[in-house]
Amino acid sequence: MSDCRSDIVVIGAGIAGLVAAHECLERGKSVTLVDRHDETNVGGLARTAFGGMALIDTPVQRRMGVKDSPALALADWHSFADFPDDDAWPKSWANAYVEQSAERVYHWLRDKGLRFMPAVNWVERGNFVPGNSVPRYHILWGTGLGLVKRFVELLAVHPNADNLRYVFGCRVSDLIEEGDRISGCRGEIEGTGEQVEFFGEQTVVATGGINGNLQKVRDNWYWGNPPVDILNGSHPFCDGYMHDVVKGKGGIVTHLENMWNYAAGIPHPFPQFDGHGLSLIPCKSALWLDHSGKRIGPEPLITGFDTNDMCGRLSAMEKPWSWQILNWRIAAREFAISGAEHNPHIRDSRTFSFLRETLLGNHRLVRQMQEESDHFIVADTLAELVQQMNALDGDDFVKLNNVERVVREFDDNVRRGPGQWNDDQLRRIQHARAWRSDRLRTCKPKPLLDHGPLIAMKLRLITRKSLGGIQTDLQSRVLGADGQPIPGLYAIGEAAGFGGGGASGRRSLEGTFLSGCILTARAAADAIGQV
Repeated sequence: MSDCRSDIVVIGAGIAGLVAAHECLERGKSVTLVDRHDETNVGGLARTAFGGMALIDTPVQRRMGVKDSPALALADWHSFADFPDDDAWPKSWANAYVEQSAERVYHWLRDKGLRFMPAVNWVERGNFVPGNSVPRYHILWGTGLGLVKRFVELLAVHPNADNLRYVFGCRVSDLIEEGDRISGCRGEIEGTGEQVEFFGEQTVVATGGINGNLQKVRDNWYWGNPPVDILNGSHPFCDGYMHDVVKGKGGIVTHLENMWNYAAGIPHPFPQFDGHGLSLIPCKSALWLDHSGKRIGPEPLITGFDTNDMCGRLSAMEKPWSWQILNWRIAAREFAISGAEHNPHIRDSRTFSFLRETLLGNHRLVRQMQEESDHFIVADTLAELVQQMNALDGDDFVKLNNVERVVREFDDNVRRGPGQWNDDQLRRIQHARAWRSDRLRTCKPKPLLDHGPLIAMKLRLITRKSLGGIQTDLQSRVLGADGQPIPGLYAIGEAAGFGGGGASGRRSLEGTFLSGCILTARAAADAIGQV
């Protein structure tokens, strides 16, 4: 295998690449799908994704009484995005997303045999600026892994499956130029060292973002000084290499400083690569403390409102870690871990098991983390808890008197009752519990010390997704410095900043990633089908 010819070359077999390959087969095209990983890991970052999607004006929303519209979603999007005035293509993609998400993602996926949970959640409500005005977060039964498996299956049984060729274990090193157009790519089969070339009339870059490359993350950090200690919650092959290659061919790469990182990471108990982190979903009812045990403020940190702001505030702290203090009651109700790995009941569509853990508490996961992670500490008293926290730090950073003061002040506030709550975290918890889907996953406030055992989680910032990338038009064609498409070259998914080189702007409404991969991939296939 020294070279291969097909109509289309797709670089990257994540969900964007899989959808693009499927849609090109639908249009009668032959496709070579090239990926650096092996066949068992097809799907890239989507394999480990939770599977939540921000979708607008869907039947699920309407059944729950949510009145949504593309106009409302676009207003929310612009509020959160903080677009520069001249950011034409990201704005165009934002508009396309809100107009198309229902038909070209929700209904399209259902037509492919996929299903969503019968309730929508309300995330990224906004903190200092408005976020999602209404609940839009749709969770896919089967998680991101189920999405990947379904498209692998659809490709395998497609009537034109003979026109699809997979090439695994290949690290693409360059794009091939012939005249004024891109006509494929070259690379190396890493297991053998064989040099290969793949030729096509159109080439699609679907290689993910930069957030698997911690040096590139630090180089593009915009919250001030980059953290000296940050975990990798992305994919090690999302290294930004193809961004540099595209830039070298005249393509525009923009907004790499815009990232979607998370505030609550721990080292993965079973790491698969250097710096591998596990992204926790922080508990709303937990107290968030700095390295010394003081409550972070004056505005308390609470998840579900503005993830970008949380990351910015935590990155500016004296030490590159923080603590959450909670109890077993809160953890059983609210604690979760992002992704498919630790959500087996959703991943495997076990409705009864999922409902049981939702209603009775996920004690299984709490016990699992107690056993697997030294960053998840359980103790009967605050004194014992602080002792173990300091043992993990290897120093006496955490002061018992600080923690006691914070916890007792909070508990005293809770005991006064809702009419006298004078704490913004309690007010936000009250707000979250007003929406029935979130009420199931948010505890009614009770004093922490009255419901032991106590739990402390040591948290670090963790990377996840790139909101910037290769600039494209609404046909997913890569744009050059003159604003014109580079002939034969497309970029989709995270590689394209989920559209236009930065469709989300500074912040995402959350859930625009898998769906953004689908929309940009389908746009590319539509354009290719007309060539």
